[in-house]
Amino acid sequence: MEIIRGLDNLTKTYIHPVITLGNFDGIHLGHQKTITKVRDKAFVTGSTSMIVTFEPHPLTIIAPDIDIVFLTPFNIKAELIGNLGIDVLLCIEFNSEFAKMGAEDFIKDILVDRLHASHIIVGHNYRFGSKKQGDTNLLRKRGRQYGFTLNVIRNAINAGLTVSSSRIRQLLLDGQVHLANKLLGRTYFIEGTVGYGAGIGTKILHTPTANLTLYDELAPMDGVYAVRVKVGDTIYEGVSNIGKNPTFGQNKLSYEVHLFDFQGDLRGAKPRVYFVKRLREERFFDTPEQLKKQILKDIKKAKEILRKIA
Repeated sequence: MEIIRGLDNLTKTYIHPVITLGNFDGIHLGHQKTITKVRDKAFVTGSTSMIVTFEPHPLTIIAPDIDIVFLTPFNIKAELIGNLGIDVLLCIEFNSEFAKMGAEDFIKDILVDRLHASHIIVGHNYRFGSKKQGDTNLLRKRGRQYGFTLNVIRNAINAGLTVSSSRIRQLLLDGQVHLANKLLGRTYFIEGTVGYGAGIGTKILHTPTANLTLYDELAPMDGVYAVRVKVGDTIYEGVSNIGKNPTFGQNKLSYEVHLFDFQGDLRGAKPRVYFVKRLREERFFDTPEQLKKQILKDIKKAKEILRKIA
């Protein structure tokens, strides 16, 4: 997949591109539904499949006071889109100037004059342009004028829930990672770099853990989770704790992972932690021995869960 960062780097003309547009935070089932339709439409028409997204997320410019951590940094978003077989990913810089562009200008200047869109596929509630003036009705009307066609996709439904990025964020913040995974159509993961911890896991609890410094991603609710962890090309099973280690009077939020059947030093590694299911909340124990017994129970339970969930 070709990745283009910025309209100024759009230097060639593509063959009758089939385009979808959006933020695509999470690349969830709804996004996947739209993206695969773009790919398939482009394939049967001999066209270029193109995704147009925006960076940073428009909310950071339009509503900077809103406190949101997003599901997928750009590199992860690009990886997941590339896995779906798209030809071109165009990332437009969203800044205060771009935010002022009206819907009519966006259609004429970007979709028609710059991208030469032949067919556009978007969700039924897609809005665009300054103050979200543009919608699917305007796209359909201007399509007749400029010569592109439009396909509008209904929301995806799974587990009885409408799939949306905001719903998935809330499920993760509530610790319901198993439900979030159903709406994502994949197992939610975060990435980080392994650094130095306090040594409690190894020295006191005899359960060595890797301590992660996260990148810019949403971590699930504090608690203990059954996880799978990708280190290099190898997948390990394990348990993860997100919290402040109250038994030892810690105040700093930490992200720890214990890998089953792993021998070695992970410091400096950049693992990918996949959250399968939340086991319990983090809680205070009167003694380290009580916590150690609970950790052994967590490990047993995690192994049982991971055996059942592919």
